Amino acid sequence: MKYRLILLFVCLPFLSFAQERGIGIRLGEPFSVTFKDFLDDNISIEGMIGSAGVNGASYYQKEFESNLPTSNAFYISHTAKKGISINVRAAYHEDITDVFNIESGYMLAYGGAGVQFRSTKVTYTYTDGQSSTQAQDNRTNGDFGPEAFIGAEYYFDDVPISVFGEAGFFLELIDRIGHIKGQGGIGVRYIF
Repeated sequence: MKYRLILLFVCLPFLSFAQERGIGIRLGEPFSVTFKDFLDDNISIEGMIGSAGVNGASYYQKEFESNLPTSNAFYISHTAKKGISINVRAAYHEDITDVFNIESGYMLAYGGAGVQFRSTKVTYTYTDGQSSTQAQDNRTNGDFGPEAFIGAEYYFDDVPISVFGEAGFFLELIDRIGHIKGQGGIGVRYIF
């Protein structure tokens, strides 16, 4: 019963009867399917699920060295594969149509915050430091933390489509506290 109430609480905003509900695709970091709905004229909520990019090589080497599989393990290399990314976020919107003298359709600028979970599959190759025999260690790197973003979205008059572009950052709180990752993307949504 507890999980049903939590699920209802999480899904309730997506069931609201708002003006501009849309589903689409976001190209960038992370690459995602996106669902956006407005709670009122200025506030939206968005859920995204997709594929997270990998971090830089030094990130994973430091991760390995801070959590050695054996006490005398020596890092050689690693491979990382994209994992899943899940975002839940809210944004405040302002109409900027007049600023750009747009005569057809309208444009909204927005800024907001949310939370994000990302995972990456990493295979480490290492040696014990005493022999030339190599071993492998497979791990899943999970990251969780807040994100902040700004962007703009243009809504066409004649077709139920919007296009958007945004930039922001993700601050890692779980796994490596304080690691910041720049993010951004462009995308399109079907409005229904």
